Amino acid sequence: MLVEDVMTTDLVTCDARAPVRVAVERMLRNRVGSVVVTNEGSPAGIVTEADVLHAGYATDDPFSEIPLRKTMSSPLETIQPRKPLRTATDRMRTEGIKKLVVVDGLTPVGIVTTGDIVDNYAGIKREVRDLASDAERWSSRGDRFDE
Repeated sequence: MLVEDVMTTDLVTCDARAPVRVAVERMLRNRVGSVVVTNEGSPAGIVTEADVLHAGYATDDPFSEIPLRKTMSSPLETIQPRKPLRTATDRMRTEGIKKLVVVDGLTPVGIVTTGDIVDNYAGIKREVRDLASDAERWSSRGDRFDE
């Protein structure tokens, strides 16, 4: 299974010059847990719900006064759509992150999250079962040559 098979293509973005309040409004309106932060249209970072909570707690300022560029995580962790999903999950685990922005070249085309992976668990499990069956069939064919 590839990243493009499970990724979400509706990417929510927000300009780095905006306050955190704008990013929060977009997360709530779109029912997502993050926004990709752009700088002059190019992806520059990501802000998650946890980042917003931390910024609010650490500064004790209203969200309308906290600059988004100071809250975002950067550099942006990305992956290509044709990469195996296993590569994405390994990177998420290694980096300790829950989201990877999917890019085609330098253009963001979606996002893959732990939620996307959980939502596609049945398909992932089916693919693993099919791969195991294929391996078993190939292995049993090899037994004929041992005789």
